[in-house]
Amino acid sequence: MDRYRRTAAANNAAWCDVVCRTHGLDPTIDGDAWTSRVRTPPFYPDAVTLAPDVSVTGLLARVDASAGCSIKDSFASLDLSAFGFHVLFEAEWMVRTPSIAAPAGPAAVDTAWEVVREPEVFASWERGWRGDDGPVGVLRADLVGHASVTVLAVRDGDRVSAGAVLNRSAGTVGISNVFADPEGPPADWPGCLALADALFPKSTFVGYEQGEALDAALTSGFRTAGLLRVWSLDS
Repeated sequence: MDRYRRTAAANNAAWCDVVCRTHGLDPTIDGDAWTSRVRTPPFYPDAVTLAPDVSVTGLLARVDASAGCSIKDSFASLDLSAFGFHVLFEAEWMVRTPSIAAPAGPAAVDTAWEVVREPEVFASWERGWRGDDGPVGVLRADLVGHASVTVLAVRDGDRVSAGAVLNRSAGTVGISNVFADPEGPPADWPGCLALADALFPKSTFVGYEQGEALDAALTSGFRTAGLLRVWSLDS
């Protein structure tokens, strides 16, 4: 599964790159990491490692290593504690290849997943994604027109009740930002993936999750591909 972890990390770095560029940032990528010298938007790391043997000092020299810095340690192979960082959370990379059949389970929920194409629908999607307390403007409407990004939604009238993002890189499709109305049923992974499969048939899907979201993804045909850690530097 190590090659899938590398693939998932590279895809995630590509997604972080797209998001940061909608904020006017100019990140860089090389053989061992994706990095941004300018602080990235909330929820997005300042670096994503692409190899397990990255030099920590070299990595921190390529980012704003002041309070608030975060590093996505894609291989859970770094120790940043000596530099004042703590582990913010751990999660599992996951992969779903065309050859992996989804295990038997409950039938897919009959929801109307669709592709978001209009800025006003994306505005509703963004409100649903961040909820009442999340920071405004992290994910911007420019994403809708980006060649590598597909935003998915379930609409209940003018309100978006569930959503996800697909991003394509090097023949792989990443799935992230999967959400559902906290007052409603859990995220409909089978319905979301049914549309994703229709849009990108015979594709390998990658991403990362933890907890109940990971359990739901595994029930829908994903397999784990290795541990990741996100480190954070407090003030």
